[in-house]
Amino acid sequence: MASESGIEAWLLKRGVSIGDVAEIVFALQHPYNADLTMVQCEESVRAVLVKREVQYVMYTGIALDELAERKLLPQPLQAIMETDESLYGVDETLALGITNVYGMIGLTSFGYLDKVKPGIIRKLNLKGPHIHVFLDDLVAGLAAAASARIAHQDPKATRYELP
Repeated sequence: MASESGIEAWLLKRGVSIGDVAEIVFALQHPYNADLTMVQCEESVRAVLVKREVQYVMYTGIALDELAERKLLPQPLQAIMETDESLYGVDETLALGITNVYGMIGLTSFGYLDKVKPGIIRKLNLKGPHIHVFLDDLVAGLAAAASARIAHQDPKATRYELP
């Protein structure tokens, strides 16, 4: 559990709570699951964060954002991060590692979240004193994976048997 609370602490330090992510998960899944609760959404976010490969992606992206804020990256990477260059794409690519943990539904949800930027994702994406080139996409990936996890566990979902 130490690593789980560790990544949560890193997120909180950057202004992101589990509740912030769970709100996005709830908005994604509630239309398909009227019985869904925020507690279930928070549990799903934490379940995704327990996965080591998710933690590695999160730590890497957050560290790059922090290094860019401190102007410790070599050029031209520093300039790319400071301007959040639209063609960079590495931030989305890294976040896809999180979405793929729960399959294709995570990928489609991530695309939607990256386009619409609801809640904390929008706040992180705004230009300000902090650099969140990676974090906004990582949060979208985390929310998409947690949402897909809930969809996969829905007991009302149609089950098909192989012939």
